[in-house]
Amino acid sequence: MRYLLVEDNLELAEAVTKRLALDGHAVDHATNLAHAEDCLAAASYDLILLDVMLPDGDGRDFLARSRAHLETPVIMLTARSQVSDRVSALDQGADDYITKPFDFSELEARCRAVLRRRGGAARNEIALGPVTFDLLAGTLQRGDDTLELRSREIRLLEVFARHPSQIMSKSHLMDRLFSYDTTVTENAIEVYVGRLRRRIAPMGLRIETLRGLGYRIETGAP
Repeated sequence: MRYLLVEDNLELAEAVTKRLALDGHAVDHATNLAHAEDCLAAASYDLILLDVMLPDGDGRDFLARSRAHLETPVIMLTARSQVSDRVSALDQGADDYITKPFDFSELEARCRAVLRRRGGAARNEIALGPVTFDLLAGTLQRGDDTLELRSREIRLLEVFARHPSQIMSKSHLMDRLFSYDTTVTENAIEVYVGRLRRRIAPMGLRIETLRGLGYRIETGAP
């Protein structure tokens, strides 16, 4: 998944980025609202982590202005613990909030919860035909067989799993998996897809290559 982090505290931003990267997420970091607007104009994101107090304005006001055209889920990062401040953030369009200082495991859990709600799911699991994909555990389960995936494999499979009938171009996969400061080529995407294809084949899952278009996952027969 690709996240946008809007946070002017560089130490906190670096820590959050590194923590989310461990789970295979790509994170673009904006230090102010103007930078955030540039990022949103250039790329699409699965989730936005938005600080309240920024050098060039209030994140809540920015969110309220953006909600007319911005459907991306947003978690507000706030140092304010008063109920009125949290209510204000939610009323302005935030999907959730977390109060600083926060535990990274709680932040990760809130990210998962918001993405689940937006996807209409109640659990961290996606059914791929006869296979259950557990996003939290990073495993595939088919009957008594279990396959553990690596972080990059989890995120790549998640992109396919959330849109099982959609063809994913190489450029789209690059956009979903890598941040601006990561240099990657379409050949690298081919390598990642090839590795994932080999890993999940014993579970009855197949990634189909559509020449000139991209890739699509096939779940096989129940």
